[in-house]
Amino acid sequence: IQSGVVGIKKTKDGVTYAEKTISNKELTTAVNPSAIFALQGKVSGVQISNTSAGVNSESRILIRGIRTISGNNDALVVIDNAISTAQIFGQLPPESIESVTVIKGAQGAAIYGSQGVNGVVVVTTKKGSKTSKITVAVNSSVDFENVSYVPNRQSDYGQGWAADPGFQGPGLPLGSSPNAGFVPWENGNWGPAFVGAGMPTNVPVGLPQANGQFLTTTYTYKKDNIKNFFQTGTIFQNGVALSMGGPEGYVNFTYNRQNSSFMVAGDELVRNTFLLKAGKKFGKLNIEGNVNYISQSTTQTDPDLYDDLMQTGNSIPIELFRYALHQNNWTVYAKNPWQRSKTERYDDRINTVNAILNSSYEFNKNISVNFLANANMRFTDGQSHVDGFNNLNPAFSYDITPYTYYGDSALTYNILGGTAITSSYYANQSARTNIYSDLVFNFNYDLTADLNLKFNIGANVQDRLSRITTQGGTSLDRAGFYNIINVKKPDNSTTLGGGNGLGNRIVTSRQAAGFVNADLNYGGYLFLNATARQEQSSTVVKSFFYPSVGVSFVPTKAFDALKDNKILNYMKMNASYTSVGNTSAIGAYATNELARVPLGFPFGDLGAYQYNFQPTNADIKPEFVNTMEVGATLGFFNDRITLQGSYYDSKTVDLITFVNTSSFSGPSNYQDNIGDLSNKGFEIDLGLTPIKTDSFRWDLRTNYSAVKTKIVKLAPGVDRVALQSNAAVGIFAEVGEEFPLIKGTSFVRNANGDILIDASGVPQRSSALTKLGKATPDYIVGMTNSFEFKGFKFSATADLRVGASAYSFAKNIMLFTGGDVETAGFDRTKGYVVKGVNPAGGINTVPYSNQASSVGVLNYFTNYHRQVGESNVIDMSALTIRELALSYALPKKMLDNTGIQSFRIGINARNPFIWLADGSLLKPKYGLANNGYTNPEASNTAQGLGPNAGPAGNGNGQGLIEIGQYPTSKTYGASINLTF
Repeated sequence: IQSGVVGIKKTKDGVTYAEKTISNKELTTAVNPSAIFALQGKVSGVQISNTSAGVNSESRILIRGIRTISGNNDALVVIDNAISTAQIFGQLPPESIESVTVIKGAQGAAIYGSQGVNGVVVVTTKKGSKTSKITVAVNSSVDFENVSYVPNRQSDYGQGWAADPGFQGPGLPLGSSPNAGFVPWENGNWGPAFVGAGMPTNVPVGLPQANGQFLTTTYTYKKDNIKNFFQTGTIFQNGVALSMGGPEGYVNFTYNRQNSSFMVAGDELVRNTFLLKAGKKFGKLNIEGNVNYISQSTTQTDPDLYDDLMQTGNSIPIELFRYALHQNNWTVYAKNPWQRSKTERYDDRINTVNAILNSSYEFNKNISVNFLANANMRFTDGQSHVDGFNNLNPAFSYDITPYTYYGDSALTYNILGGTAITSSYYANQSARTNIYSDLVFNFNYDLTADLNLKFNIGANVQDRLSRITTQGGTSLDRAGFYNIINVKKPDNSTTLGGGNGLGNRIVTSRQAAGFVNADLNYGGYLFLNATARQEQSSTVVKSFFYPSVGVSFVPTKAFDALKDNKILNYMKMNASYTSVGNTSAIGAYATNELARVPLGFPFGDLGAYQYNFQPTNADIKPEFVNTMEVGATLGFFNDRITLQGSYYDSKTVDLITFVNTSSFSGPSNYQDNIGDLSNKGFEIDLGLTPIKTDSFRWDLRTNYSAVKTKIVKLAPGVDRVALQSNAAVGIFAEVGEEFPLIKGTSFVRNANGDILIDASGVPQRSSALTKLGKATPDYIVGMTNSFEFKGFKFSATADLRVGASAYSFAKNIMLFTGGDVETAGFDRTKGYVVKGVNPAGGINTVPYSNQASSVGVLNYFTNYHRQVGESNVIDMSALTIRELALSYALPKKMLDNTGIQSFRIGINARNPFIWLADGSLLKPKYGLANNGYTNPEASNTAQGLGPNAGPAGNGNGQGLIEIGQYPTSKTYGASINLTF
């Protein structure tokens, strides 16, 4: 018997939908500080993405793909039967979690209504021990984190700009071919070749330092030089748990402290987590409760500094500039990331309190009642500041004598292209309170000797309140003094938080529902489950009805011929149908918002309102997700072999999104129910125990899942809507295509796929956007191997994701800077000949724009090639070793008379190996090679462009990967666990 939705207990046989339970043992194998990331590769149909890499990395849990284009597709998280958040789940110490059950089947989540439409992750924390003696468990671990890889870059040409006459000085040749273009403060790799250009061994590098002198370096290729910016990060975890219990009650207290120093110097996190859980029986009354308090403080810089690093010549030893100011950086066109990490900081203090009270009373053996109350409160105090930089005055000019540049001997930072930085300070305080309560009456009757009926009638009320207050502005009066009174130019309140009052607002919403759950059990082998929920949300006008029905049949318990079968020991078949709405795309007050505060008002003593140009239909209704699912579970040879499979077919009708309207009618966009979406997929889970003896055990678990989401129809006359887009590329929902769809400009090709080149060597490109890929994988494979031998345990988890593509802004900027591998591998002095066919149908031999020079190559890649969307779409397929863990537990005989119950030590590695679709192991098939441009699991959660991007953070615009995410990291560590 296991706890399911809203605390309703079910047997394994009575579950009519697909689900998977992960034990504490599996969660803590590699000592991952996040239980969410510990799930990667272990549950079929679940895709976990890293939405913000950093010292406080955040995640996204996607179960069975996408069901809405503008709403929320994230799974619902339930902790100890109360609706919670993925953020709190990720902050819980994994050792405090008893189990995590992922309810993938829609019928299993239907009782949660619109909140459970994307599946549910049910987290159960540990109760006390079964003994009256206090049990103490101590755990401690340390991990070291390093960058896995940075983008591969060409190794033929160094710093400079081919169109520049060059830089002349002692030992340097005159600025003429082939070494023209060398400039020590350039952000490009368009300089002379490392071999054959006649460059001297040592050359000046970067801008002059504070003493007016240049640093020097060898003019050679510095492999992975930007990797030297990152330090070795550390993660320390220390925790203690005290528990005791008995038949009438229990108590469990857990304390955990995490101290993390990220790979970027100065980025740090401190988190203290307290969890007190207790329960007591008083006759027929049972009371359980827990209080979880999380105190977290973080300080971090802007990850956009990775953009500065990408603008680094591959001949520059960046470690020489660790203590340089911006005006002494290795390039004038980007800021010094070390300096930026010191002067641009974002500090947050977050306090989270989650309190749950669960009481039940048994009237008799047939009737009982449960009441659960939960208060979830989160308080945030955030501050950010940017130190200004304005050293552009000619008084700070550099006398670069005896060097010469453009014939000048004195140049200023701003003449070279340097820009100022405006100082700023912002502070915000936010509070979020969610009150959740369930009242459930439970009935249990044996209708006949073979037929049992259990049904539950309940009501649920949820109240949500969020408040945010923001103030700040630019131009600090006194450098280094971070307070609102030091801001000389305060921002208008309407512009804070993204405008329209988003930085200063109060939002409230309510949801109320009544629900019924019924379970029929015939003979212990045939089960029927039905649920119904009537739900009313304050964001929509009407209430809506959500039904579901499911059945499971266990032939191995129904037929005598299959009972006690030594080969097929277990068999279950299940089927279900569910219809549930989704209202997440409808914001609070959207249906009755008549006006908005325009940006910039009020000013002086004036105020104003403007018409809402993006209204929502007042009679809008939920998107309904109708799902059919069938599945089977098999066990062979006493479960030495297990096989589980599921197939599901979901159709979302009345999709909610914005459509364009005529500006003459007033609104420019209108949110309404406009179309349908199809979501189909299947999952297979295979478990093997090839060897099982008294001293040795080998377990193998593997899973496979595939899902396809297509747009069936949109509004009349509309064939696509854009979630994010610019002139070169965008993310779209398009009728007949998979979603999210990547479309962009492309090269024009003939029937054979050859690029068409004109007489001047210029390739033709499309004016319209064409299909370039999709942002979701075709399939995901996960595998876990574990071996146990006399106290030793080794486990390895891996997953393979194939079929997704993404537009990489990192590749785009590398094409601009000449660092990309495409920009080299040939003689640049002869120009660039685009591969394709000429107007006569022959192989093109004419360099781009008839420019047989390095300048021609530069012009092609910086001004033409990178502007074509196709040139930046990469294959995001990857094979990742998620976890490697080896541990040893001392034999109990060795611990006799020591007072110690168990002692285990271990070493682990997380994400130690990853193979990208770069041709080394995985050949790129769904775009260009991923030469380390980006983390293949990166998920773009930015709101994006236009109203169809939906609520900020919904992640539906994935497929455009910005540079502002740090490189993938790997960790190696050790742990110790002690119980006494």
